[in-house]
Amino acid sequence: MAKQGDWVRIHGIILTPEQRSAAVPEDTKSVPLEQWTKGYLHADAMLGCEATVTTRNGRVVSGTLVDETPHYSHSFGDFVPELQQAGDKAFAFLFGGSSK
Repeated sequence: MAKQGDWVRIHGIILTPEQRSAAVPEDTKSVPLEQWTKGYLHADAMLGCEATVTTRNGRVVSGTLVDETPHYSHSFGDFVPELQQAGDKAFAFLFGGSSK
């Protein structure tokens, strides 16, 4: 259970597929317009339940609580030696020396 004041992520549906504009591409209008928002929880809540948060810029948003203490989990992939070598060569070309 997340506690009041915890940093959490909520999810909500802004528009259902039926509410989407006819002007958007078919693959876009066939899915809902979704929103994921991070903020500080207004009251204790359990995952999967409705919750209200205040974002870092002061907006108050409600949705379904989906994550407690969310964090970034993306990466830029595995190390690629060729990219490092290209970076070294670019540094030497631009600044006239070694980047090391």
